[in-house]
Amino acid sequence: MAASGKVASFRLPPLPTIGEVIKLYNLRAEKQLSQNFLLDMKLIDKLVRQAGSLKGAHVCEVGPGPGGLTRSILNAGAKDLLVVEKDTRFIPGLKLLSEAAPGRLRIIHGDILTYRMDRGFPLNITKPWEHDPPNLHIIGNLPFSVATPLIIKWLESMANRTGPFMYGRTRLTLTFQKEVAERLTASTGSRQRSRLSIMAQYLCTVRSCFTIPGRAFVPKPEVDVGVVHFTPLVQPQIQQPFKLVEKVVRNIFQFRRKYCRKGIEMLFPEACRLELAEEMMRRADVDPTLRPTELTIPHVRALADAYAHLCTKEPSLITYEFREELRLKHLGRQTGTRMSTLIDTPAGTPPPS
Repeated sequence: MAASGKVASFRLPPLPTIGEVIKLYNLRAEKQLSQNFLLDMKLIDKLVRQAGSLKGAHVCEVGPGPGGLTRSILNAGAKDLLVVEKDTRFIPGLKLLSEAAPGRLRIIHGDILTYRMDRGFPLNITKPWEHDPPNLHIIGNLPFSVATPLIIKWLESMANRTGPFMYGRTRLTLTFQKEVAERLTASTGSRQRSRLSIMAQYLCTVRSCFTIPGRAFVPKPEVDVGVVHFTPLVQPQIQQPFKLVEKVVRNIFQFRRKYCRKGIEMLFPEACRLELAEEMMRRADVDPTLRPTELTIPHVRALADAYAHLCTKEPSLITYEFREELRLKHLGRQTGTRMSTLIDTPAGTPPPS
């Protein structure tokens, strides 16, 4: 009986439903902010369960909105819930929840893209990276517009063990547009294999949990939503700086229908492009006729290691961007055309505008 009383203490007291809160505060989802409300508490509870046990946990919720996910996290037994909400309209409803869960809910009015999460939780929850993950979770029903830049930011923080990952291998349970969720979890050779697949999977165990139909949201988005769970790996599968790996992968996948050799060539200046690309492929021992979607993580690791070796020999390579070389070349042609036009113009004729 004592144990059941302890569990019961996690539950929130009776509150207005989420629908009633939306009416009470005259809330509506803003299309320009990619907001979609999830009101079905059964689906919300299912989403929260994907994070694992939250009893006594510290949790950061991203974009709580009207507070449906917030209620479920508190009911699951979270000891300390920090919510980061950018939209002022939702703050009064969240304060109502805070009063119902004294000492358990902290509200930050701010942007998750700039919020310093390394200051959000006590240092005594930190676990060494090689140990089990800390009792800290990030959970969020993300607006579509922020989901991809946010996961890229967190993957970089994960690689550098900064931000929420200074506490250890913090786990994430997040929603994405279904297509993005499929890219994050796509296996080698699949149609959805992409830059995101490689960047997420070399750093994490990435698990597709379930799909939420678009009709469950208000307003109904044009697409379904995928729930994805991330657990950082003890040892990343590629031992190179995040930005170097990202550059290699980005160049390869910008020509996803071509052989991978095409994207690798673009890592190098035109004057030495073919020679250095051939050296990189040879050093990595990767078949240059593989398509980007056919590359495994070990393939990408070998390519990143080979590129890092070449950058050590010629440090200027790391800052080279082929699009910038194209832009300067195009600018040079324009300047040359304008100069030749001025030279060929008879005296007294006004120059072209």
